[in-house]
Amino acid sequence: MQPSVFIIAAVSYLLGSIPFGYILVKVFRHQDVRTIGSGNIGATNVARSGAKGLGIATLVLDALKGFAAVSIATYIASTECLLMAALAVPPVPLAAVYGSIAALFAILGHMFPVWLKFKGGKGVATGVGVFLALAPKAVLIVLVIFAAIVAVSRYVSLGSIVASALFPIFFLFMYRSNATPATVLLVCGVAALIIWKHKDNIRRLASGTEHKFGVKHS
Repeated sequence: MQPSVFIIAAVSYLLGSIPFGYILVKVFRHQDVRTIGSGNIGATNVARSGAKGLGIATLVLDALKGFAAVSIATYIASTECLLMAALAVPPVPLAAVYGSIAALFAILGHMFPVWLKFKGGKGVATGVGVFLALAPKAVLIVLVIFAAIVAVSRYVSLGSIVASALFPIFFLFMYRSNATPATVLLVCGVAALIIWKHKDNIRRLASGTEHKFGVKHS
Protein backbone atom coordinates (compact mmCIF):
# COMPACT_ATOMS: atom_id res chain seq x y z
CA MET A 1 0.00 0.00 0.00
CA GLN A 2 1.28 3.46 -0.94
CA PRO A 3 2.42 5.73 1.93
CA SER A 4 0.19 8.40 0.38
CA VAL A 5 -2.87 6.38 1.38
CA PHE A 6 -2.01 6.70 5.07
CA ILE A 7 -1.33 10.44 4.70
CA ILE A 8 -4.63 10.95 2.88
CA ALA A 9 -6.53 8.92 5.47
CA ALA A 10 -5.01 10.85 8.38
CA VAL A 11 -5.45 14.31 6.85
CA SER A 12 -9.01 13.54 5.77
CA TYR A 13 -9.95 12.22 9.20
CA LEU A 14 -8.52 15.31 10.93
CA LEU A 15 -10.32 17.63 8.51
CA GLY A 16 -13.57 15.75 8.93
CA SER A 17 -13.25 15.76 12.71
CA ILE A 18 -13.36 19.58 12.98
CA PRO A 19 -16.69 20.06 14.86
CA PHE A 20 -17.83 23.30 13.28
CA GLY A 21 -21.36 23.11 14.71
CA TYR A 22 -20.02 22.67 18.24
CA ILE A 23 -17.44 25.45 17.78
CA LEU A 24 -19.86 27.99 16.29
CA VAL A 25 -22.54 27.51 18.96
CA LYS A 26 -19.92 27.60 21.69
CA VAL A 27 -18.32 30.80 20.39
CA PHE A 28 -21.42 32.78 19.41
CA ARG A 29 -24.06 31.49 21.84
CA HIS A 30 -21.88 30.21 24.68
CA GLN A 31 -23.78 26.93 24.67
CA ASP A 32 -22.91 23.29 24.12
CA VAL A 33 -24.99 22.18 21.12
CA ARG A 34 -24.81 18.62 22.43
CA THR A 35 -27.18 19.65 25.24
CA ILE A 36 -29.73 21.10 22.80
CA GLY A 37 -32.42 19.30 20.81
CA SER A 38 -31.18 15.97 19.49
CA GLY A 39 -27.68 16.62 20.84
CA ASN A 40 -26.25 16.33 17.35
CA ILE A 41 -23.44 18.68 16.27
CA GLY A 42 -24.72 18.94 12.69
CA ALA A 43 -26.37 21.82 10.87
CA THR A 44 -29.99 20.71 11.44
CA ASN A 45 -29.64 20.63 15.23
CA VAL A 46 -27.66 23.88 15.26
CA ALA A 47 -30.54 25.50 13.37
CA ARG A 48 -33.08 23.99 15.77
CA SER A 49 -31.22 25.64 18.65
CA GLY A 50 -32.60 28.95 17.35
CA ALA A 51 -29.48 29.99 15.47
CA LYS A 52 -30.48 29.55 11.84
CA GLY A 53 -27.53 31.59 10.62
CA LEU A 54 -25.15 29.34 12.52
CA GLY A 55 -26.99 26.35 11.10
CA ILE A 56 -26.32 27.55 7.56
CA ALA A 57 -22.70 28.30 8.42
CA THR A 58 -22.32 24.80 9.89
CA LEU A 59 -23.83 23.26 6.77
CA VAL A 60 -21.42 25.12 4.49
CA LEU A 61 -18.33 24.51 6.61
CA ASP A 62 -19.09 20.82 7.13
CA ALA A 63 -19.53 20.42 3.38
CA LEU A 64 -16.35 22.36 2.65
CA LYS A 65 -14.21 20.20 4.93
CA GLY A 66 -15.38 17.11 3.04
CA PHE A 67 -14.77 18.79 -0.31
CA ALA A 68 -11.31 19.91 0.83
CA ALA A 69 -10.35 16.40 1.94
CA VAL A 70 -11.19 14.90 -1.45
CA SER A 71 -9.56 17.81 -3.30
CA ILE A 72 -6.30 17.31 -1.40
CA ALA A 73 -6.42 13.59 -2.18
CA THR A 74 -7.00 14.15 -5.90
CA TYR A 75 -4.13 16.67 -5.97
CA ILE A 76 -1.81 14.07 -4.46
CA ALA A 77 -3.10 11.56 -7.01
CA SER A 78 -2.44 13.92 -9.92
CA THR A 79 1.11 14.49 -8.69
CA GLU A 80 1.74 10.76 -8.46
CA CYS A 81 0.21 10.21 -11.91
CA LEU A 82 2.63 12.72 -13.40
CA LEU A 83 5.50 10.88 -11.74
CA MET A 84 4.19 7.55 -13.07
CA ALA A 85 3.96 9.01 -16.56
CA ALA A 86 7.55 10.26 -16.33
CA LEU A 87 8.65 6.77 -15.31
CA ALA A 88 6.55 5.18 -18.07
CA VAL A 89 4.45 3.28 -15.51
CA PRO A 90 0.98 2.21 -16.79
CA PRO A 91 -1.65 4.71 -15.55
CA VAL A 92 -4.20 3.76 -12.89
CA PRO A 93 -7.29 5.75 -11.70
CA LEU A 94 -5.55 7.08 -8.60
CA ALA A 95 -7.73 10.19 -8.35
CA ALA A 96 -10.91 8.14 -7.94
CA VAL A 97 -9.34 5.71 -5.47
CA TYR A 98 -7.58 8.34 -3.37
CA GLY A 99 -10.65 10.58 -3.49
CA SER A 100 -12.87 7.74 -2.28
CA ILE A 101 -10.48 6.97 0.58
CA ALA A 102 -10.50 10.63 1.55
CA ALA A 103 -14.30 10.66 1.42
CA LEU A 104 -14.57 7.68 3.74
CA PHE A 105 -12.14 9.05 6.33
CA ALA A 106 -13.59 12.57 6.24
CA ILE A 107 -16.99 11.06 7.02
CA LEU A 108 -15.48 8.92 9.79
CA GLY A 109 -13.83 12.04 11.21
CA HIS A 110 -17.13 13.90 11.30
CA MET A 111 -19.02 11.00 12.84
CA PHE A 112 -16.31 10.05 15.34
CA PRO A 113 -14.24 13.19 16.09
CA VAL A 114 -11.34 12.61 18.44
CA TRP A 115 -11.90 16.08 19.94
CA LEU A 116 -15.41 15.19 21.19
CA LYS A 117 -14.71 11.70 22.51
CA PHE A 118 -15.68 10.19 19.16
CA LYS A 119 -19.29 11.42 19.38
CA GLY A 120 -20.04 13.48 16.28
CA GLY A 121 -22.67 14.14 13.65
CA LYS A 122 -24.48 12.09 11.04
CA GLY A 123 -22.29 13.09 8.13
CA VAL A 124 -24.91 14.45 5.73
CA ALA A 125 -23.33 17.85 5.01
CA THR A 126 -19.84 16.37 4.94
CA GLY A 127 -21.21 13.66 2.66
CA VAL A 128 -22.51 16.32 0.28
CA GLY A 129 -19.05 17.88 0.24
CA VAL A 130 -17.16 14.68 -0.50
CA PHE A 131 -19.71 13.49 -3.05
CA LEU A 132 -19.66 16.90 -4.75
CA ALA A 133 -15.91 16.59 -5.18
CA LEU A 134 -16.17 12.99 -6.41
CA ALA A 135 -19.24 13.14 -8.66
CA PRO A 136 -20.90 16.57 -8.93
CA LYS A 137 -23.52 15.56 -11.52
CA ALA A 138 -24.73 12.69 -9.37
CA VAL A 139 -24.90 15.01 -6.35
CA LEU A 140 -27.14 17.46 -8.21
CA ILE A 141 -29.60 14.68 -8.98
CA VAL A 142 -29.76 13.34 -5.42
CA LEU A 143 -30.05 16.90 -4.04
CA VAL A 144 -33.14 17.42 -6.18
CA ILE A 145 -34.54 14.14 -4.88
CA PHE A 146 -33.65 15.16 -1.31
CA ALA A 147 -35.38 18.53 -1.70
CA ALA A 148 -38.48 16.93 -3.19
CA ILE A 149 -38.77 14.41 -0.35
CA VAL A 150 -38.31 17.07 2.33
CA ALA A 151 -40.80 19.40 0.62
CA VAL A 152 -43.46 16.68 0.51
CA SER A 153 -42.82 14.85 3.79
CA ARG A 154 -41.11 17.58 5.90
CA TYR A 155 -38.68 14.91 7.10
CA VAL A 156 -35.05 15.96 6.62
CA SER A 157 -33.89 12.57 7.86
CA LEU A 158 -35.96 10.71 5.27
CA GLY A 159 -34.55 12.87 2.48
CA SER A 160 -31.01 12.28 3.75
CA ILE A 161 -31.47 8.51 3.98
CA VAL A 162 -32.98 8.15 0.49
CA ALA A 163 -30.42 10.49 -1.10
CA SER A 164 -27.54 8.61 0.52
CA ALA A 165 -28.91 5.27 -0.66
CA LEU A 166 -29.33 6.50 -4.24
CA PHE A 167 -25.96 8.24 -4.65
CA PRO A 168 -23.87 5.07 -5.22
CA ILE A 169 -26.30 4.03 -7.98
CA PHE A 170 -25.97 7.34 -9.83
CA PHE A 171 -22.21 7.31 -9.26
CA LEU A 172 -21.96 3.85 -10.79
CA PHE A 173 -23.91 4.75 -13.93
CA MET A 174 -22.72 8.33 -14.45
CA TYR A 175 -19.02 7.86 -13.68
CA ARG A 176 -18.25 4.45 -15.14
CA SER A 177 -14.61 5.31 -15.82
CA ASN A 178 -14.06 5.92 -12.10
CA ALA A 179 -16.32 3.12 -10.90
CA THR A 180 -13.68 0.53 -10.09
CA PRO A 181 -14.55 -2.14 -7.52
CA ALA A 182 -12.52 -0.24 -4.91
CA THR A 183 -14.18 3.12 -5.50
CA VAL A 184 -17.70 1.65 -5.65
CA LEU A 185 -17.06 -0.23 -2.40
CA LEU A 186 -15.76 2.92 -0.70
CA VAL A 187 -18.65 5.07 -1.96
CA CYS A 188 -21.14 2.44 -0.81
CA GLY A 189 -19.36 2.39 2.55
CA VAL A 190 -19.78 6.15 2.94
CA ALA A 191 -23.49 5.95 2.05
CA ALA A 192 -23.99 3.02 4.43
CA LEU A 193 -22.33 4.92 7.29
CA ILE A 194 -24.61 7.92 6.79
CA ILE A 195 -27.70 5.70 6.75
CA TRP A 196 -26.48 3.77 9.81
CA LYS A 197 -26.03 7.06 11.69
CA HIS A 198 -29.73 7.70 11.05
CA LYS A 199 -30.81 4.50 12.81
CA ASP A 200 -32.64 6.43 15.55
CA ASN A 201 -34.38 8.53 12.92
CA ILE A 202 -35.44 5.37 11.10
CA ARG A 203 -37.01 4.06 14.31
CA ARG A 204 -38.85 7.34 14.84
CA LEU A 205 -40.00 7.42 11.22
CA ALA A 206 -41.38 3.92 11.62
CA SER A 207 -43.23 4.88 14.81
CA GLY A 208 -44.44 8.23 13.44
CA THR A 209 -42.61 10.28 16.08
CA GLU A 210 -39.89 11.82 13.90
CA HIS A 211 -39.56 15.59 14.06
CA LYS A 212 -40.82 17.42 10.97
CA PHE A 213 -38.76 20.27 9.53
CA GLY A 214 -40.35 23.66 10.26
CA VAL A 215 -42.88 22.22 12.72
CA LYS A 216 -42.44 23.24 16.35
CA HIS A 217 -42.98 20.78 19.16
CA SER A 218 -46.01 21.50 21.30
